Amino acid sequence: MKLDKDVLFLIFEELKNDKKFLHSCLLVNRSWCVTAVPILWRDPGEYFRTINSNYTKKIIKLFNVILLHLSEESRNILKIQGINSSITEKYQHPLFNYISFWKHLNLLFLDTVLFSKSNLNAKDMLLKLFINKNTNFIHLSIPQNLDYELLHISGIEKCFSELESFHCNDVTDPHVLMGLAGICKSIKKLIFDNWYHFPDNYGIIKLIEVQKKLYDISFIYPRRSVRNDSFNKTLEKSLIKHVDTIQYLRLDWKPITNILSYLVNLLSLEINILHFIKSDEANHMENLSLPNLRILTTQRVPSKILVNLIDNTIGNLSEISVFCDGTNNKELMQSISKNCPNLRYLKLSLLTNLNILISELENLLTNCQLLNGLIIDLYDTDTFSIFNWDKLFKILNKSSPICLYKFKFSSIKVIRLDHLELFFDNWKDRNSMLLKISNNYYSSGLEAKQKLNDLYEKYKAKGVINKYFTGTSRNINEDFEWI
Repeated sequence: MKLDKDVLFLIFEELKNDKKFLHSCLLVNRSWCVTAVPILWRDPGEYFRTINSNYTKKIIKLFNVILLHLSEESRNILKIQGINSSITEKYQHPLFNYISFWKHLNLLFLDTVLFSKSNLNAKDMLLKLFINKNTNFIHLSIPQNLDYELLHISGIEKCFSELESFHCNDVTDPHVLMGLAGICKSIKKLIFDNWYHFPDNYGIIKLIEVQKKLYDISFIYPRRSVRNDSFNKTLEKSLIKHVDTIQYLRLDWKPITNILSYLVNLLSLEINILHFIKSDEANHMENLSLPNLRILTTQRVPSKILVNLIDNTIGNLSEISVFCDGTNNKELMQSISKNCPNLRYLKLSLLTNLNILISELENLLTNCQLLNGLIIDLYDTDTFSIFNWDKLFKILNKSSPICLYKFKFSSIKVIRLDHLELFFDNWKDRNSMLLKISNNYYSSGLEAKQKLNDLYEKYKAKGVINKYFTGTSRNINEDFEWI
């Protein structure tokens, strides 16, 4: 029985992240192949995000496939200019117009594949393969060192008229951004990296203002980078036209205006402040009410502000990740326990008053019965203070909800093996845990790491541990990526 092409497409769409499956579909028959190829070629850059021993070979293969889309005359011109291909000298037209399926255009990646050894004339010729009346992109990423006339390429209006996501930085040519503002009105997701502290990129302001359905926006600063308050204030004000549509927001600075009070439809809020501040320095974050908020991620926001924010939700929070100084640890834990019955992921990164966790954790676990991922990240540098990991493990053994099985424990001081062994021993008749321990003692010492791995393997054989990892990363976004 043959599956209808539309049905095949719907099935493949559901499995679009399973590249191994989609590759196997290429070999079934022509109908399956024709349906799978456009999905596999939407974003070729995703196959190159990990650099390994095959990276250069894969780049060359992709380069050769792209050159096949040129006419024989154009290829000969490139050859005269010194750009050679390792493919057969005889011109071969590809089975598909693969570039027409390309929906995510990352010009930095394209620069790596095509332009690193090309002169300006060659760049223009190659770029026209991608930007023309027959291509249509939904994502565009522009590097800061754009040295070709992007806006002057014929067909650009058709190419980018339906953009849904856009990524640039503060030194992206403002004239290019202004030109895109005249073309792109449907951007939903925008990422703006403020890497170089360019004082006033008016182009990004205009691009933000003209969008009609902007709902996900991230203003990103490098870690420990100086913030430009004047420009940040302008960025915040540019959001005022989009308060009804914005649902996801990241700010890498302390809010300067009261824009957050208008964003009542926010589902996700991330605020990363460079230095710890007191609650009276966060006047634009006081008394916030974001009732629909589901994801809250903060760094160095005062605990008192967080308590108020969590108290004003209506139980929708499912993910919380906070890094705070510990001044109001008890009140923070109590607020989460009281107001977050639907919590599924919790990360607590704390500096002081660490043992408050012990007294409040049991109540939190009892009230948050849907919790399945827990991260305890302690910056325990105080020589005279010892965190009671054994007590924490006993509480987890006693009170963990049935859903909880993913853990990460991070500490500057040693987490004792006998405490871990007791924790594993008492994790009986539960889901096998996924466990990550971030600790310099086990990461840097070969003997200590081997003892920990032996303990892991012992309890993996018993079915207590499903998967484990030992590392030193404190990156929020990497907490469960290894799973």
